[in-house]
Amino acid sequence: MRTEIFTGLKARLGGLCLSFLLVVIAAGVFSTASSAQEAAQPQPLATQSAPAEPLEAAAAAAPPTDVATAEAAPAFERGDVAWMLTATLLVLMMVVPGVALFYGGLVRAKNVLSVLSQVLVVFSLVLMLWVAYGYSAVFSAGNQFFGSFTEFAFLKGFTPDSVGNTPIAGLPDFLFVAFQSTFAGITTVLIVGAFAERIKFRAVLLFSALWFTLSYIPMAHIVWGGGYLGEMGAIDFAGGTVVHINAGVAGLVAAWFVGKRLGYGQTALKPHNLPLTWIGAMLLWVGWFGFNAGSAAAADTVASLAFINTVLATAAAVLGWTLVEAVTKGHPSALGAASGAVAGLVGVTPACGTVGPLGAIVIGFVTGIVCVWGVTGLKRLLKADDTADVFGVHGVGGIVGAVLTGVFSAQSLGGTKADLDIGHQLWVQVVSVGFTVLWSAVITAAILLVVRALVGLRVSEEAERTGLDVTTHGETAYEA
Repeated sequence: MRTEIFTGLKARLGGLCLSFLLVVIAAGVFSTASSAQEAAQPQPLATQSAPAEPLEAAAAAAPPTDVATAEAAPAFERGDVAWMLTATLLVLMMVVPGVALFYGGLVRAKNVLSVLSQVLVVFSLVLMLWVAYGYSAVFSAGNQFFGSFTEFAFLKGFTPDSVGNTPIAGLPDFLFVAFQSTFAGITTVLIVGAFAERIKFRAVLLFSALWFTLSYIPMAHIVWGGGYLGEMGAIDFAGGTVVHINAGVAGLVAAWFVGKRLGYGQTALKPHNLPLTWIGAMLLWVGWFGFNAGSAAAADTVASLAFINTVLATAAAVLGWTLVEAVTKGHPSALGAASGAVAGLVGVTPACGTVGPLGAIVIGFVTGIVCVWGVTGLKRLLKADDTADVFGVHGVGGIVGAVLTGVFSAQSLGGTKADLDIGHQLWVQVVSVGFTVLWSAVITAAILLVVRALVGLRVSEEAERTGLDVTTHGETAYEA
């Protein structure tokens, strides 16, 4: 009798998720049609600043010696452009090789190439989808959840010389599109670590394409593209909700759906190469300056604030994680210190442009401590085989950082927001976290039901025992 009840509940849950998925798709189609009629220009992002010193102002102050030269002057500041080109390269380095090495070292030797391949191919797939319709659906006018999928499809209307057709008027259009593409790519790639070592390659690709379309795009529009949470006043400078909570919750749900690895909880499934993971974490730290300081979209004081906050919060999180391990386990580990660095980076991401250095230190230290529990006690409570602790670090760290952003952004506590009502902002941040968790969880579950029905999720038991490097890719990382 109990089995029948459980089966019925499971079927109804599946039906509910599929229905929700259809509603979301319909909302996107409706927004596309309505936006094509409105032809409205996208609104600037609240968290991104315009260039600090427009070239036109400098030209006005200079003697009008050559009118033709002044008219031909570019509508952007070259220093800002140089910084944003560098920031985009830094975020690219976060993914390949940063995330790839971090995840690759955490899995067993027989699966390292499969993880490296999944990271690279998923990232490449998302970049293509971003140009095809992703940028348009995030940064064009639409409803509260989606922009238009067609207004800027395949970068329609953009040219190498075009400036001012993006939310950041002071950058060449193509540069802003490229910078934002790396955010879309790394967010989707982060989920790979949750179901590593037992999922079909084609399932990863289909899931990634659908998840990018139905979870990343709407969340980015909702927060940065003039949607619901952005209008509410949620502070998310570089992606605490859009990137980390979104991906972390998706990783948790995916780990539940795909199931535990063979032998999980019975035998030790140890990382095969911790130095690779450590190197990956340090590449993430360096690349994260492009992620956080680059979100200022200019080489200005806001970028400088985000830069120092990224330094300090990460260091504080390393110390926090190390302290907890030393007290609870009797020895601090290299893996723990590296994980603490990533946790601190995650925690400060939503806050880096609005909190002061002391606030960043507190956020980093608290995030480092809480994430130790996220990958140990909470993980056991949730009973999920999250291979690379995507939820424990990115999900939990993102939640802590997003909530504390509402506190330390206040000018009275060293932040940049004058007259900030901490109580009200804290409520807005909690609402944004809850919305992101619910959206990502339901959408991810619905997508996984579709993927499971179409191509299946898990490799065979024999393939899992042999290793995905051989069974999926026909090669091995190390010679016997």
